[in-house]
Amino acid sequence: MVGQRFLEALVERDGGGAWQVTVLCEEPRAAYDRVHLTSYFSGMSADELSMVPAGFMDEHGIDLRLGDPAVAVDREARTVTARSGETFGYDALVLATGSYPFVPPVPGHDADGCFVYRTIEDLEAIEAWAKTAKTGAVVGGGLLGLEAAGALRAMGLDTHVVEFAPRLMAIQIDAGGGEALRRKIEELGVTVHAGAGTQEIGVADGRARTMALSNGETLDVDLVVFSAGVRPRDQLARDSGLAVGERGGIVVDESCRTSDPAVWAIGECALACDGRVYGLVAPGYQMAETVAHELTGGAKAFTGADTSTKLKLLGVDVASFGDAHGAAEGCLEVLYSNSRAGVYKKLVVSADGRLLGGVLVGDAGSYDLLRPLCLAGSPLPAPPEQLVLPESAGGPVAIGASALPDEALVCSCHNVSKGAIRAAVAEQGCADVPAVKKCTRAGTGCGSCVKMLTTIVQDELAANGVEVAKGLCEHFEHTRAELFEIVQVRGITSFTRLIEEHGTGLGCDVCKPAVASILASLSNGHILDGEQAALQDTNDHFLANLQRNGSYSVVPRIPGGEITPEGLITIGEIARDFGLYTKITGGQRIDMFGASVDQLPLIWARLVAAGFESGHAYGKALRTVKSCVGETWCRYGVQDSVGLAIELELRYRGLRSPHKLKSAVSGCARECAEAQSKDFGVIATSAGWNLYIGGNGGMTPRHADLLASDLDRETLIRTIDRFLMFYIRTADRLERTAPWVERMEGGLDHLRAVVMDDSLGICDDLDELMQRHVETYEDEWRATLEDPERLRRFVSFVNAPGTPDPTVTFVAERDQIRPARPGEEGVSLPIEGSVDGPTAGLIAGPTLEVRTS
Repeated sequence: MVGQRFLEALVERDGGGAWQVTVLCEEPRAAYDRVHLTSYFSGMSADELSMVPAGFMDEHGIDLRLGDPAVAVDREARTVTARSGETFGYDALVLATGSYPFVPPVPGHDADGCFVYRTIEDLEAIEAWAKTAKTGAVVGGGLLGLEAAGALRAMGLDTHVVEFAPRLMAIQIDAGGGEALRRKIEELGVTVHAGAGTQEIGVADGRARTMALSNGETLDVDLVVFSAGVRPRDQLARDSGLAVGERGGIVVDESCRTSDPAVWAIGECALACDGRVYGLVAPGYQMAETVAHELTGGAKAFTGADTSTKLKLLGVDVASFGDAHGAAEGCLEVLYSNSRAGVYKKLVVSADGRLLGGVLVGDAGSYDLLRPLCLAGSPLPAPPEQLVLPESAGGPVAIGASALPDEALVCSCHNVSKGAIRAAVAEQGCADVPAVKKCTRAGTGCGSCVKMLTTIVQDELAANGVEVAKGLCEHFEHTRAELFEIVQVRGITSFTRLIEEHGTGLGCDVCKPAVASILASLSNGHILDGEQAALQDTNDHFLANLQRNGSYSVVPRIPGGEITPEGLITIGEIARDFGLYTKITGGQRIDMFGASVDQLPLIWARLVAAGFESGHAYGKALRTVKSCVGETWCRYGVQDSVGLAIELELRYRGLRSPHKLKSAVSGCARECAEAQSKDFGVIATSAGWNLYIGGNGGMTPRHADLLASDLDRETLIRTIDRFLMFYIRTADRLERTAPWVERMEGGLDHLRAVVMDDSLGICDDLDELMQRHVETYEDEWRATLEDPERLRRFVSFVNAPGTPDPTVTFVAERDQIRPARPGEEGVSLPIEGSVDGPTAGLIAGPTLEVRTS
């Protein structure tokens, strides 16, 4: 990465082409993005990871030699010999040899099944081995080690992390942050062994089988990844007599020049003048630019770099910046810790109120603001306590990019300040974020600054009187809310007509599902009919949730969580007859997992015959209305919470929206249904019902806001109707009610005025939209079973309907099935018979027979 950045910086400054450049590259491919290397496991290809624009080498006359590294340097003759034997002369030599993974010299470290995590080839080898493995261990709990652990976990392996230090990420975060990170990661199913060293890898038949730890534990493993740090690749420099540090690294000065005036070193192989070897990409880029200036007659010094870090490890936000450990003399610490929510925040401030550093775990939303403030050394715009507290506890204060001075460093990868970004807009005519990226290179490194970059660009455009584009995507200049109005007013019923009249191009995976949701919200046809089917997300295509092994889950609706014994028996018999895994959810219904595509109509047929319908677990729609037992059974209940929950769920079932919706009704203030963590929640009072809106669980929990108190049943339902339709009409794509409420201008008071006082004069429209939904609702499962054309999609193989997919396999666990992990010998669950048309009936027994019309 650093070598490629040097090439780009050189050709940018070397306009006359004075330098003839040869690149000797050890790997079989040109430079690629190691920062996002783990994305390879989630489907990103090697080509997509490439950092070399198409035609870049040819355009600039660069001779790239892949798979042919330098093996010797003759400084007196000024030549470099490659592994192929070819010799190249040089006027200037730049060493960008990077680093190599450190593998502790423990017995068994070189056994089959032991890997490092550095190159695409390493990842390919790990991926291949994981197919025959069950348990993996990562040696090292730093940044890369936790990424490796995430990759192993995603491949279905039981995963352990072994870290010699007493906490994870010991270099970047403090003890409190490390403990919060450990809790979050262990909640995700990764076992952490901190304060333990690896003593030996047990080997049998040449393969890694066990791992002995210094704390006396022995782990059964069959895949080991060493990620215990890196060492500078300085052997080429040592062999040629260049000065190296006592602990490694090629010694360089402020211009990145080595002890030989004709040789420079950049990146992880270099020991900078401040005595550090930098293992991050941003300092490497700055070194690359420094040498490019040197070789083109400029002057630029490298005296140190920002080592701030922000990333998501196994889904957990982690960030550190500045003096994260509070080492500065006289500094003070401001802490916020919420173990239940998995959030830890620490700010280090000076006695005069300047921000010196910080650690953020579980919630790194303020990183984009805090890091530039820290680097700028400016006084804080608010008391530090307010900057770490959540909104419910008195923070954060409403500050943003406007609080940053122009000298604040926004992009540390490319050393771009806020002032440079503003100048790109105001003085160089950049009219959007992509143009600013191209002009300044801000946001093109690790990507952690893109959110702040976008805010600064939009603020500057607005300040210069330029209208900021807020379109849904490149194919529509309109927002989702504007498209909703267009579709409704003009009576548009197809994506084709909408894009022909109001967009451009053919559409994309952003606008197609968004428009499909709008059309469904306005009750424009079954989602599997005609063009609608082509617009849907994966789960909507089959009216079921796709699971990790290619099977599907079936979730019938159980309004309010109330179910008869006959209903329970029906679900139990279906799960038994089809061999499905069953799970009672937190939303008070029963999920059945492990169905193949072919089985879905057969399962629906039996459910529909028993009075069940789709629970819409697959769509951006209402999921559940949870309830307690209320006054009917509970001695504390003051209202019929079950009856209301059933009424609400049946009223709003199938309501398509920008994001999923969850609700709950509690029969008293004891709040057993947890209504205040839902998109809309209702709590009974002795005088009526209190309505709460905008709650959210998940990774960013938000307490719901009280919209109205002591409502009678009719007013309550009318208010919920209007709230939901106003949300559907005005929210952005994939925006939950919580952020929608938070960004609403005027906030809760505005929302209350709209839906209760009709301040915009639209309540009649909102009422009509909801009434249309209620009147036109149909169960998508039943409608599909009744239509031969819709049923045609429910086959695993078009040429052999009813044939099970051999890649969808299961193993037994706790008397049920679960998906087979890589390397496990699972079995498929076949269907006897075929599905060529509508299901006329089926007989359940020891085996299944499908009778077709």
